[in-house]
Amino acid sequence: MKFYFPDSQDLVSPTYDFINDEYSPYRVRQRDDVYAHQAVTPVPYDGILVSKAVVDGSMKGAGKYSAPQRERFYRLGVRNFFRLPEACSTIGDCGAFNYIDEERPPYEVDEVLDFYGRCGFDAGISIDHIIFGYLPEESDSEPEAAWINRQQISLELAEDFINAATTSGARFEPVGAAQGWGPHSYAHSVQELQKMGYRRIALGGMVPLKSHEILACLRAIETVRAPDTELHLLGINRVDSMEQFARHGVTSFDSTSVFRQAFMDDRNNYHTATDSYTAIRVPQVDGNPALKRLILSGSVSQAQAIIAERACLRALREFDSQEASLEEVLSVLETYESLVLGPKKKSYLEYYERTLSDAPWRTCPCALCDKHGIEIVIFRGTERNKRRGFHNLTVLEAKMRSLTFG
Repeated sequence: MKFYFPDSQDLVSPTYDFINDEYSPYRVRQRDDVYAHQAVTPVPYDGILVSKAVVDGSMKGAGKYSAPQRERFYRLGVRNFFRLPEACSTIGDCGAFNYIDEERPPYEVDEVLDFYGRCGFDAGISIDHIIFGYLPEESDSEPEAAWINRQQISLELAEDFINAATTSGARFEPVGAAQGWGPHSYAHSVQELQKMGYRRIALGGMVPLKSHEILACLRAIETVRAPDTELHLLGINRVDSMEQFARHGVTSFDSTSVFRQAFMDDRNNYHTATDSYTAIRVPQVDGNPALKRLILSGSVSQAQAIIAERACLRALREFDSQEASLEEVLSVLETYESLVLGPKKKSYLEYYERTLSDAPWRTCPCALCDKHGIEIVIFRGTERNKRRGFHNLTVLEAKMRSLTFG
């Protein structure tokens, strides 16, 4: 089972100064910053997925790449741009989430072929149009006309895509995108894509589905799937169900969920093999919008906030070096939390107590935890938060390695 990590230009600076919270004056981002596959070993994924919408932008506006980054991506190609190790493979897609509100995808087949070909992808997914609706097998409801139309658009574009790829002698592997609204409609998409010549098919639009619903779709697909057809799950990471998915032809998936949980989840920010912990929030006084509003309104003294912020960081580092007790740290965190959150919002202190008591970073084998210690569980700024996300990727990689796909 291969795991692809979707690119969103997530890098960290190896020379970032955590004590003073500042970058080196000599840092050049595109030259010096590193991706997850450069920051940790073993490489925490089998490949990367890059969306055209992320690189070039879409109907929703600019992508994640600046104009110079975009030019460099096209000039260097995907492998050299990401400085990928030989073992990592690459797959491109169109980023259908970015044009979900449009009647038709904004890209033409020729420009997508050019994107995949010029940038040297190993595989490229046909243009698709997401269907966000699900009808279980037992439902008597009829699918919406828009769902049927989106499935037909996806299939027509898939046929044009594989024909153009074959005619042009494309060097990448064409991957057909299947869309549906339930088990039978997904099976229909896969059947049609196989008739066109696809032997690798990406299942899209399944992110909102529960695992048992995905399995119902896979069971229906199994009745039409050719023995040599491989399935890819777009945006899905259900480690507990991966062995079951594999039995129905799934050979790869992509997801950012464990990475994003590091800084987007309210509780489960730091993962271990068997558990997850809440990161300790020490927001920057000059970088936290909510706190800045409180200061500007006169509700919070800026000087008091700065003193409390620095006291938290100092106490956490002293706790990590066993120079401060758990009670002392919690007392300092409570003082700063009361300033940041105010009296009406929920406290995180009981979760912080568990994180600090267990100190999971001390026993973690990953290079980032070994190097940065307690900094990895401090919820504060992109450098700490993304490193924690990279750590979570190493945990996922270890979990995937422990599964048996017999």
